[in-house]
Amino acid sequence: MTTPQASVPEELAELRQRYHLERERRVRPDGAGQYLETDAEFGYYAADPYTGESVEREPLHDTVDVAVVGGGFGGILAGARIRQQGAQRVRIVEKGGDFGGTWYWNRYPGIHCDIESHVYLPMLDETGYVPEWKYAPGEEIRRHAVRIAQKFDLYPDALFSTAVTSLTWDEASETWIVATDRGDAFRATYVVTATGTLSEPKLPGIPGIEDFKGHTFHTSRWDYAYTGGTPDGGMTGLSQKRVGIVGTGATGIQVVPMLAEDAGHVYVFQRTPSTVDVRANRRTSAADVGADREGWAHERRENYLRIVSGETAERDLVADRWTESAGLLEKLLPSFRRQGDRDAFEAAYEVADAAKMNELRARVEETVADPDTAEALKPWYRYACKRPTFSDKYYPAFNRDNVTLVDTAETHGIERITENGVVVGDTTYELDCLIFATGFSVGASGISSGKLPVHGRGATQMLHGWAKEGPRTLHGFTSNGFPNLIQMGSLQNASSVNFTHILDEQAVHAAALVTAAEAEEALIEPSREAEDAWIAVLAEGAPDHEWFHADCTPGYYNREGRGRPNGPIAYPHGAFAFHELLAHWRAESMTEILQARTAARS
Repeated sequence: MTTPQASVPEELAELRQRYHLERERRVRPDGAGQYLETDAEFGYYAADPYTGESVEREPLHDTVDVAVVGGGFGGILAGARIRQQGAQRVRIVEKGGDFGGTWYWNRYPGIHCDIESHVYLPMLDETGYVPEWKYAPGEEIRRHAVRIAQKFDLYPDALFSTAVTSLTWDEASETWIVATDRGDAFRATYVVTATGTLSEPKLPGIPGIEDFKGHTFHTSRWDYAYTGGTPDGGMTGLSQKRVGIVGTGATGIQVVPMLAEDAGHVYVFQRTPSTVDVRANRRTSAADVGADREGWAHERRENYLRIVSGETAERDLVADRWTESAGLLEKLLPSFRRQGDRDAFEAAYEVADAAKMNELRARVEETVADPDTAEALKPWYRYACKRPTFSDKYYPAFNRDNVTLVDTAETHGIERITENGVVVGDTTYELDCLIFATGFSVGASGISSGKLPVHGRGATQMLHGWAKEGPRTLHGFTSNGFPNLIQMGSLQNASSVNFTHILDEQAVHAAALVTAAEAEEALIEPSREAEDAWIAVLAEGAPDHEWFHADCTPGYYNREGRGRPNGPIAYPHGAFAFHELLAHWRAESMTEILQARTAARS
């Protein structure tokens, strides 16, 4: 389908034209190639500033029941759920110095979660914890990750400051050999990969980036030794400094107000403004969320998932801007909302989209005093083109004398970096410090990026096979030729704005697979026919959203303006329906992927 061409009101036709013009100002010919990986000469941007030098230890060559690659919430939840089923030795391998994943790395000033903490923080019922804020600060989230790991005894076998470098299936013993950058080569009966999609920081490939002589770092490795202070502010080291920040996505929205409070002057380099909706954060009590009832967190989380997946619910328990605008997420998260007459749906959708975006642009105008700055901060695209953000402090920061917005749309971004600053147009902005809030390589897990080679039966490398046929899985978890390997993530699976809920459901599924295999003394491996059937399900219901994202302003949702192709990428009917499908499959059909072992168990 192409952009609907039926007769539309004049104001919508004008809006479409404005969106197109604004998009063309920002599209770059290099697409996603405009970013650099933080390795080789830029490896220092990804160094761990929280742990320091890793402690020397002898390489391990032992055997565990389950190896989990990744110590973020995905890995922690996999370990916890598998532990609940009775597994003894569960080893989590994590590049960071502790558990937490994204929340270990991200400790920048002002960091909070955009999803309500009472649905975002997993296993609240199991740990008895009630979050202190509606939207939790990063440190509270990191501490909760540690809380889960402690409760389920995940520390004794964990390997921190360690990266898995390869996974190799050993046919003779029917175990996986897990190799790491610390010389380890231990064995595991089962491997769960939970490497996440927000772990590899990226940098803009701006000419001269390596020439800057001032201080520079990435927000995911915040340098408090230089800035002073904590995530709550107090960055006295910046009081006389000229600070530039590149990136105005979710991270930049949170960081800029904190920099504005403490820095001598802040230059915000913006290519595309984000939508910034109301945050309305506040302290909460147990009574506010009904935490006196058994299963309260599960109920609240399921209610939230229903609404943002396009399902109906008698009551909106969270009632925030995510649930209010849930219908507009349909172009990102396939759901049942798109059923019915296609043209009528798209027409109504566009009207609702325009109303929401007009509301968000009006918020800018009402808050920002300088009309030129306000105009540059207005988002001119459709709601689902970029990740929504939320803040009550971002726009007011631009009313301060020490904050300057530098709009780079006319030059398609920053032109170059010199020893002393940043060049945009005819102006050089001299800086003492340059901070990159440019996010992560979204969607690039270790396996899909090639950084974690996986060799299955017959030494077949998974990525090589996928390069020929495309990804092949059953439900996104398991693949033929790779026994006892369980992948977590969003590929051929289902996703939602509350990804920790998705990860917990995946962890429950992973634990059920391991438990069933142990009970039957079998291997977990789907047939190619099962993979084919699942890919057919994905393809049959795949929504036609390619036209929508092709018209969007460039960003990681549409591969920097290159589009977002249709295909069997995700379950087409929403996460809520997908979880029901998995539960039914576990009850009725799970034995179909259990294959007889040939090697003796020690």
